Amino acid sequence: MRPIPVDELVGTLGRWSAGRGSLYLLLASRLRELIDDGRLPGGTLLPPDRVLAAGLAVGRTTVVAAYDLLRQEGRLTRRRGSGTWVPHGGPSSARTETANPMLVNLMEPPDDVLQFACAGPMRPPAALVEAHHRALSRLPEEDLGYHPLGHPALRSSLATHLTLAGTPTAPAEVLVTNGAQQALALITRALVAPGDEVLVEAPTYPGALDVFREAAAVITHAPPGGLADALPHRRPALVYAVPSFHNPTGVSLSPLERRRLARVAGDVPLVFDDVLADLDFTGAPAQPAQPSTIAIGSLSKIVWGGLRVGWIRAKPTVIARLGRFKAVHDLGSAVVEQLVAVELLRDFEPVRLARVAHLRAGHDHLCALLREQLPEWEFEPAAGGQTLWVRLPGTNAAAFAQVALRQGVAVLPGASLDASGGSTDRLRLPFVADRDVISRAVAGLAEAWRRFAAEPPAAPVLPTIAV
Repeated sequence: MRPIPVDELVGTLGRWSAGRGSLYLLLASRLRELIDDGRLPGGTLLPPDRVLAAGLAVGRTTVVAAYDLLRQEGRLTRRRGSGTWVPHGGPSSARTETANPMLVNLMEPPDDVLQFACAGPMRPPAALVEAHHRALSRLPEEDLGYHPLGHPALRSSLATHLTLAGTPTAPAEVLVTNGAQQALALITRALVAPGDEVLVEAPTYPGALDVFREAAAVITHAPPGGLADALPHRRPALVYAVPSFHNPTGVSLSPLERRRLARVAGDVPLVFDDVLADLDFTGAPAQPAQPSTIAIGSLSKIVWGGLRVGWIRAKPTVIARLGRFKAVHDLGSAVVEQLVAVELLRDFEPVRLARVAHLRAGHDHLCALLREQLPEWEFEPAAGGQTLWVRLPGTNAAAFAQVALRQGVAVLPGASLDASGGSTDRLRLPFVADRDVISRAVAGLAEAWRRFAAEPPAAPVLPTIAV
């Protein structure tokens, strides 16, 4: 039998308690769904009652009731001394899927839960609509439409954009991707084989951890800012860093630290995730990329997540190789979106400044509300980016996140971002939404905090099924 770790199961359950009805029925319903569609295949050993109850911040009898209901339905087998598992005979095709709460929340159907687990612009700006109109009027009369390396106009625009930002770049050094997530997936596919070591910061962007795990890499870690110190003692196939407004801690590397990391990395591929680099509240210009690094960028955090335009900046030989991998998967990104990106880059600074102003206002509002309504929580104000890294003293943040979910607020617990198993007392809170949404979210978190400190929930009535 394959035991499923409790944190993986909790992540896979997603927003299980956001519906109406008794908690044990909601839990049984989601487990039933996971069993029936094969995500919990035959032979999966579920966590013990007490362990899952602690992970979900519910009473043990809630889990016992849910398990017993599914046992009576034949979907689970329970035996004293052996545990609870999914029997063989039903759907049994094990599939590797994400249990990352951030991505699971994105895949949930729309509901009334406030989305505080993901970060990005909540609506497309007017500039995006205007850019679409201009792009559509400039569609070429003759063009096959397949550009695996990216449309030439966008590669040229991005090269100019990066050069003006301090990193001299030629179009041959740019690959256009469907967002930064695809960029990271292509790099990993090209450079990381199963069993290879990938060195990351702990904590780090959870979407990167999913990519590396899917590649069957061995993930090793160093604290934020500590990769240069760890590298001489490791032999990684790839190093992944978020040097500007680190996701989630907000720490940025100085120019000296960036150069030192690039020097220590030597011939080890060093990936700089610069998606947040333009979101600086201080007005300082973005730090130029190191020529030897592989830099990832995107328009999703400045413009809108629905504009799936990202890029990789690297040596031409690396770009050519990555372009061949991309061609196998999609033959190239959508041309219309690429031409829209060209239009946005023509007058990019007003779009960026408007986004930064919105984020700064949201940041200040969130900080004020947390100080007022949750004074026990600890955090440092951010100098840029999109999120606060908040400490809940002496608290299991994953268990608290389950209580917050039942108050209608989805938050991202720190352990899901930390390959070291740490950050268990942390939450990542975004300040991307409008002020009224942030106010409602903090009010829900404050109520959840009061409930979390109160007595455990009352035991449910155990179900019975007539035979």
